[in-house]
Order: sequence, then C-alpha cells, then structure tokens
Amino acid sequence: MMTPDYGKTFALWREGAAAPWRDYTHHPFVEGLKDGSLQRAAFLHYLVQDYVFLVHFSRAWSMAVIKSETLEEMRISAGTVNALVNHEMSLHVKTCAAQGIDEAALFAAPEAVENLAYTRYVMDAGLQGDFLDLMAALAPCVLGYGEIGRRLASSKAEDTPYAEWISTYADPEYQQVCTNVGRMIDKAVERRIGDLAHAPRADALQTRFTMATKLEVGFWQMGLDGA
Repeated sequence: MMTPDYGKTFALWREGAAAPWRDYTHHPFVEGLKDGSLQRAAFLHYLVQDYVFLVHFSRAWSMAVIKSETLEEMRISAGTVNALVNHEMSLHVKTCAAQGIDEAALFAAPEAVENLAYTRYVMDAGLQGDFLDLMAALAPCVLGYGEIGRRLASSKAEDTPYAEWISTYADPEYQQVCTNVGRMIDKAVERRIGDLAHAPRADALQTRFTMATKLEVGFWQMGLDGA
C-alpha cells in the first residue's frame, strides 16, 4: 500500500524517523489487530489507557488553539479536539461498556507509566515551544493512526474482532482529518520557518517527532504487557 499523502512535512518527518516509525506502525499489537490474534485483555487494557491518553491529548490540541497564528489553524485545532472528545472517545466508551467498564471508571483509571511519559511529553512540547513544536509532538498519533487504519483496512481484515477499531481510523472522515492536519502543518511551517529541509530548526522538530514516535511504540507495548 502506498504511503498516505498527509503533506510534505509529514513525509520528511516520517522519513527522518524511519526505523521507529516502522516499529510503531507495524508493532505486534497492530498486527494482532489485523489478524485477530491480539488477546482481548490486551486490547481492553490498551483502550482504558488510550481513553486516559485522549483526555490529555485533547488538552494538548486545545493548547494548539492558543498557539495558533491564523484562523485556519484555530479551526482545524478546534475541530480536532471535537473529533477526539465527541467521536473517537465514544468508541472506547462503547467497547468498554460492553465489558462492564463505565465511562466514570475510564476517566478515573490510573495512568500507566508509558501513558504518563507520552502525554506529558506532548504537553511539555506545547508549553515550552511554539505551534510547530506542538505539531511535531502531536503528529505521530494523529497521522500514524490514519496510516495504520488505511493499511489494515486494505489488508481485507474484515473477519478480525477488531474491525470496528480499524474502520474508525480508515473511515473517510478520519482520513480527511489527517489530510487537513497535514496541510495545516505544511502551511504553518512555510509561514514560520520557510523551507523545512534547510531551516535551522529542522533537527529540533525532527527530534520531537521521532521521540513522540518512540513513545507510541512504548504505548503499544504497554497494551501487550497488560494482557
């Protein structure tokens, strides 16, 4: 399957983090979602932690509204918060409710160390840096899940018990979110630093993206270890 086109900045960042990016998008947890071999206990452990993660991730995207310099950046950042809070988190609530875990229990779940490390890293990127620092830390999750969803859906994984999870991220609506975010990042880079490939900040932004990708790998592993 061809790499999805989520913009030239994403393509550069993805290439610069080639090894961890593959570890992230082809992690055994992901492959278990595709063929149905992932243990249900691991999936539920992941879902509970991912719900907590999305709470903080939504806070970080809300920070992007504050860091925005254009109305388009504000609209897309606010729209992403809406997609996270009112749509993506509902999948977690629905699935966990079927297992006797209600939303109050999800919200109150203790954070795993891997979850804490990742969410606070992203928040720190926004607090310490500017809009681009925050986007470099946020992009692996948003765009990585889009890439994973597309790949798993194209592999004809309809028979897996995790088909609903796959369809959430392969869905055209989520794919449009990825496209919009990618284009916004491209414009934000051009507006603030010009040509990313030759900008003095290129290495620092790549480092943020790569670290966030490595933290995604740790998040999948946390799910597996919770089985």
